[in-house]
Amino acid sequence: MSQTKVRYRRAGSCLIILGMISILAAAVLVLFNFYDGERARKASAGILTQLDPVIRAEAQGKGGAGESEAAKGLAGRMPTVLIGGYAYIGEIEIPSLQIRLPVMESWDYDRLKISPCRYSGSYLTDDLVICGHNYQRHFSPIKWIDIGAAVNLITADGQVIRYQVSNRETIQPAAVDEMVHNSSAADGISAESWELTLFTCNTGGQSRCAVRCIRNSSDGGDGRSE
Repeated sequence: MSQTKVRYRRAGSCLIILGMISILAAAVLVLFNFYDGERARKASAGILTQLDPVIRAEAQGKGGAGESEAAKGLAGRMPTVLIGGYAYIGEIEIPSLQIRLPVMESWDYDRLKISPCRYSGSYLTDDLVICGHNYQRHFSPIKWIDIGAAVNLITADGQVIRYQVSNRETIQPAAVDEMVHNSSAADGISAESWELTLFTCNTGGQSRCAVRCIRNSSDGGDGRSE
């Protein structure tokens, strides 16, 4: 057998091995993402079992078993409930996607592994931005949410603030101002305001999906959805 044929066979064998390694690595990544998503789902579900009774008690004016700032009268600051060492401003609910998740008061990458987090702003000033991981049971489905879909924010003191989706945008990761600014005027003429933004990474992490929501004009901001 000529040396050329030997080299070709060796090269072919190397390519096959590399292909098998790539397939194995992809399978491991898929399994890890599934495991991590399930872990996050269980973590959020566990928080809800503790957060929900406190919010209901606050809505009924009874106070709750958790540590809440709702009754402390902190002017200009969103009420929170402390669970497991983390403060939560309430819950985000998207009925059409069967999403109901706790929302932490502040964000970092460790917190995002548990639940969506407040990225900036406040519902008190109508510029709240909430970020969530691209987990299937967290914020991944918002990339396909329908315009006009209902989004509810249930606050730590039992208010229900109702929004509806006005538009979706794709934003680059470094475009922080574009993410948090509460109006869009890409054509330089018209501007659309919103009061709530939900965002997550798109597949591959090269861009972000931002879902803009406007507050319902008829929303009274009280009561508790069932």
